[in-house]
Amino acid sequence: MADKQADKIMMTIFLKHQQYMNLSQIGEKLGDTGFWTKFPPEGVEVVSWYVMMGIGQVVTLRFHPSKLRDVNLAIEQNAWGAFETEFYPTYDFMEVFKKKRAEAAH
Repeated sequence: MADKQADKIMMTIFLKHQQYMNLSQIGEKLGDTGFWTKFPPEGVEVVSWYVMMGIGQVVTLRFHPSKLRDVNLAIEQNAWGAFETEFYPTYDFMEVFKKKRAEAAH
């Protein structure tokens, strides 16, 4: 049986706060669009979700490539207006880092 994680990609999305809006206005915009019920779309896993003070939020998702359009539409239809967005293909470097660190210690 094939590894199901190997069939998936990761994407990091920067949700940059619109600087002319305060948090209440951003929250209202997200509520109006239904962001919290529509993002992420079904079948998309949230790997991490952090706030970067002064910038906004950084979300890393894992999903099958066939879900890419759904992720894009969920952002376009529900996040725009509250956030500016940037998308970055992402991969997990932690195991490589640990190996390199251990090798360097010897």
